[in-house]
Amino acid sequence: MATKRKKPGPPDNIERRRETSAGGVVWRRNGGNLEIVMARPARKDAWVLPKGQPNPKETLIETAARETREETGLEVAPGAEVGKISYIFSWREGPDKPLVRIFKSVHYFLMEPRGGSIDAHDHEMDEVRWMNIDEAEHCASYKSDREIIVKARAMLTVE
Repeated sequence: MATKRKKPGPPDNIERRRETSAGGVVWRRNGGNLEIVMARPARKDAWVLPKGQPNPKETLIETAARETREETGLEVAPGAEVGKISYIFSWREGPDKPLVRIFKSVHYFLMEPRGGSIDAHDHEMDEVRWMNIDEAEHCASYKSDREIIVKARAMLTVE
């Protein structure tokens, strides 16, 4: 008698988790140039848009504004939703811990600066910088961030 074949897929010992985050595309016009804020996370060679996870009872747009403020040092006024990205990654909390597969979605909103300074960013970022939107698209380390930047440019060009 033949044994049943196990369905292909991840091993049973992988923990699966769903996470949602929110972030901002901080923008300004500087002499006819459209600029956005990009951040370089601590100890990483990557340029990203600011984002983070919600606190209890916090809405996505509240999360986006708070995380953007913390990670960039800028006071911001949230605007329209730019879009949502999704990705999957895996990690371990320690060498003897099980593998965790994270299914992540991130919602991005336009953010207008209302004060503060990029020099006041938190410890999670090594550097925060205003970039021309073309430079930001080119420097963005992840395809999903580049896609959000392209969508933001289209929204801001219509204004």
